[in-house]
Amino acid sequence: MTELLGYSGGLLVPGHHVLPPLAIALVVGVLLPRALAHSHWAHRTPRLALMVWILLWLSLIASVSLTALQLLLPTAGSHHLSRFPEACIVSGGAQCGPLLPNGLAGVETRVWVALFAAASVPAVFAVALVLELLSARRLRVRHAELLRLVGSRRPELGATVLEHETPAVYCLPGRAPQVVVSSGALQVLTGQQVTAVLEHERAHIAGRHHLLVAAAVAFGAIFRGLPLARLARTEVPLLLEMAADDRALRRCSRDALATALYAVASGQAPHTAFAAGGPSAVVRMRRILTPHTACAPTPRTVFVALTAAAALTPLVLACCSVPGITIN
Repeated sequence: MTELLGYSGGLLVPGHHVLPPLAIALVVGVLLPRALAHSHWAHRTPRLALMVWILLWLSLIASVSLTALQLLLPTAGSHHLSRFPEACIVSGGAQCGPLLPNGLAGVETRVWVALFAAASVPAVFAVALVLELLSARRLRVRHAELLRLVGSRRPELGATVLEHETPAVYCLPGRAPQVVVSSGALQVLTGQQVTAVLEHERAHIAGRHHLLVAAAVAFGAIFRGLPLARLARTEVPLLLEMAADDRALRRCSRDALATALYAVASGQAPHTAFAAGGPSAVVRMRRILTPHTACAPTPRTVFVALTAAAALTPLVLACCSVPGITIN
């Protein structure tokens, strides 16, 4: 315990670098997600907001990894973190000798445990992401096989038509993407409205939005309970829908897209598909039909700057560790 805290002159003081990464984890895991979810500019600039969510994910993973590293690494060894990248990576290993006089065999077991603990955090997230992607892909493949049996390909639409009276439009992303339109949707939508919802679904496919949804699910499975994980699972899909709306508006009018969303709002879609309607349709219709006012740059700029600083700080702490604080 004295090694973790530092001991000098009979007085225990926090000599380890645990508090900074813990503080960053608290900020990016609890405070910033709540502020982002309630911000007005996020829905006006969904792509920028999505980048901020990604930065928050990376910041939390990095800060948790650094916390594990500093908790387990001997205090004296942690002060060499800034020397290791320069001596062993930048120089191509030519200057590793002074830091590793006995080679890898001379590294303490505690150091290996610390490095393994730090690396396990991003590794677990990577495994969870791969598993989620594979699971979603299996569901999409099964649904695609069903569509081949009951649906009909319409080249003029670039979509598969499914005989069903309920208006519905959705897409199956992935390696063999396709847009699905119900016959009921074709009956109630005009030509411009059909074009609008098709452009919306193609925007999901072109943007590979299913990857971000899978990342949000995987992140939530690992860090469940944190506001960052809980809010991301609801906000990220909504922002992706808004981003697809914005891309569709490049080729269609606001009225056409909004009325099309209203018509297909009750339509159902598979769990792994992106539906043009759904629960978020009302919020998106209001956003589409409301004239955009100039977004105040100051709150947005400050928020993005804070998030970027939180994302870079763990890297700076890892590469530029300062000696532990001691009081004589």
